[in-house]
Amino acid sequence: MAHLVRYDPFRELAALQNEMSRFMGGVFGGAGADRERGWVPALDVWETDGEVVYAFDLPGVPEEKISVEFEDGAITVSAEREREQKSAEGGFYRFERHFGKFERSISLPAGVGESDIKAHYENGVLELRVAKPAQPQPRRIPVGSGENVPIEGSAKEKK
Repeated sequence: MAHLVRYDPFRELAALQNEMSRFMGGVFGGAGADRERGWVPALDVWETDGEVVYAFDLPGVPEEKISVEFEDGAITVSAEREREQKSAEGGFYRFERHFGKFERSISLPAGVGESDIKAHYENGVLELRVAKPAQPQPRRIPVGSGENVPIEGSAKEKK
């Protein structure tokens, strides 16, 4: 039995962003790459009735090192996490956590303005809440009553 699925542009956008992030990670080295070059934090996207929520995992990043900018219909999130240098005599250390700078841009639907975006940072998670723009509603156009209404105007007859 076939099921109809309602088209949801936000779900399609989130899926595209996930695929592009996965692709770009593979092209530029992925997990084994030089970690000083930068990193991309995990991102969850979900929607409620009135907004789309973007949640970035930024553990260990101080709030003052996070920047959220809105320009030309896109949000750009950038931050920097610094690696702590620890040394000990005879100890072995393994560094698996990413550090350095990152920047990620997310395109927003037409009609979203700066006042529609709210940012909140708590417990290492940056949450951006973007209000959905009002969807255009269909308008009813009245149809004439069926009477023949004369159209006024003038025409020149060709001779």
